[in-house]
Amino acid sequence: MTQTQIAYTPEKFQNAEQLWFWFLYSKSVRNGYSRPHGSPTRRVCELVDVETLITKLYLCGKLTDEQLSVMKKFGDRRRAPHQYIWAENRAAALWRDAMETINSAATARGWINK
Repeated sequence: MTQTQIAYTPEKFQNAEQLWFWFLYSKSVRNGYSRPHGSPTRRVCELVDVETLITKLYLCGKLTDEQLSVMKKFGDRRRAPHQYIWAENRAAALWRDAMETINSAATARGWINK
């Protein structure tokens, strides 16, 4: 008997927001805070790869503490801040700058479709 192996082609992300939300969700599932739903999709990177990327961007000064705080706060809410809501206006600007930084770094690594 021979076993057939299914070849999975890893799926790339559409943008940095999708990458970030996937990272936070997958991390919460791994830590037992959420239950997995839907069919598992194989991605082009692992959780540790995204964590390493964010850490490197922070250590070289491309991401600030304030940006990381906004990313975590709104990532846990599973939505981006709205620029037209007065209370979220500053957070939206920080979010947008952070996502642009992550998008360029992740695209260079081949994680995001061009």
